[in-house]
Amino acid sequence: MRQSHQLPLLGLLLFSLIPRQQCEICEVSKENYTAINPLISTMIDSKYSKGIQAANVLLSLRLSGIMNQIQEQQLVEKVNLTTRSTEPSLTSGQLALAILALGACKAPGGMSINYSELVKDLENKFRAEIKNMEDHSGNPLTNYYQLSLDILALCLFSGNYSVSEVAKLFNPENKNYYFHGQFSVDTGAMAVLALTCVKGKITRGQKQIDRKDAENIDKHTESLVNKILSQKTENGLLGNIYSTGEAMQALFVSSNYYNESQWVCQKTRDTVLTEISRGAFHMPTAAAQILPALMGKTYLDVNKDSSCVYGSDPFNITTQESTPVTPSVSPSQIQVNYSVVIDNQADNITVSVANGSVFLDVMEQAEKKNPTLFWFKSEETSWGPYIISVRGIKADPNDRTYWKLLSNGEPLSQGPGSYIVHAGDDLEVRWSTY
Repeated sequence: MRQSHQLPLLGLLLFSLIPRQQCEICEVSKENYTAINPLISTMIDSKYSKGIQAANVLLSLRLSGIMNQIQEQQLVEKVNLTTRSTEPSLTSGQLALAILALGACKAPGGMSINYSELVKDLENKFRAEIKNMEDHSGNPLTNYYQLSLDILALCLFSGNYSVSEVAKLFNPENKNYYFHGQFSVDTGAMAVLALTCVKGKITRGQKQIDRKDAENIDKHTESLVNKILSQKTENGLLGNIYSTGEAMQALFVSSNYYNESQWVCQKTRDTVLTEISRGAFHMPTAAAQILPALMGKTYLDVNKDSSCVYGSDPFNITTQESTPVTPSVSPSQIQVNYSVVIDNQADNITVSVANGSVFLDVMEQAEKKNPTLFWFKSEETSWGPYIISVRGIKADPNDRTYWKLLSNGEPLSQGPGSYIVHAGDDLEVRWSTY
């Protein structure tokens, strides 16, 4: 390692490697704020803002500066209570998200948060992730999206981490960026945000580093940005509609790595606004992840010592329960085909569900008709229910196994609690590896 007295010079040498943050932002104008009202309604809806979901919502709304102080305090209390009461069972990424949300800004007269204790707990959870990778062929306890959140929170809240380890872990060719050979845009985007924070610490001389590590981090960032841009669709989305928000954040802070012809931010923004009007963001986490970018903010704007900004309610925010935007449904019944596939052996059943039902409803109905073949377990996550086992066969990140959900041969773009099925669909739960 270089000695500390060499860091200022090294910081100057590396300054050209640090991209100008947020020079290519295209936030929604005040005249168009009504277009994002559905996002606000979904997040504020009290029945959604529970547990770790409240952390997503709190972080998003604090960065956007559109809550009033009472609403903010309610969410802060929820997140703080959840973090304190369930900390041992939280994953590393969940704890990192809670830290980011609680420390996004400083509320006047707000409750005292022991950040040093939370950060120490996060350091331990991050080390457990690394230990699991060492013991299980490079597979973390969770995934690289959560590891990126860990580094981002440790970086922003002065936690301990090794720059050399970061440079090694976040190589863009690492298998953990890929899912069935497909680059994960939201994972890459979170990694860009984390690496950008680490580079900022290097430039300011706050981290002792080896020059080679700094150069590798810069190369990793550039490669990840290129991979994100390679997933841009014709209508400007980055990956899919749900990965676009965090990908926008990543591109905001890395504009030195691409030119204007590679990404037209306004096109992406306008497509997102159209999708909002169609009800695409009816899950609170989805709404929370897209809002900061539309308001010209990124997770790098988190600053526990900066005063919170409160809105004058241009969004007509209410604390009353609101109805999320969902397609209208008919009470009539539809029939769908459902299969559980294990090692190419399929068990099939046809079930009737109400029109407008979601994939999870089909699984539950199949289980009622034949518990032996179709019983399953799910757990609640910030994105809704996640299938953890079918017939007692559990998904295991160490073996990179999971239950893949398909409709008419195509993987679902939403979770089982959100994906609406249609008459005649061929639905499948398949034991898979990634």
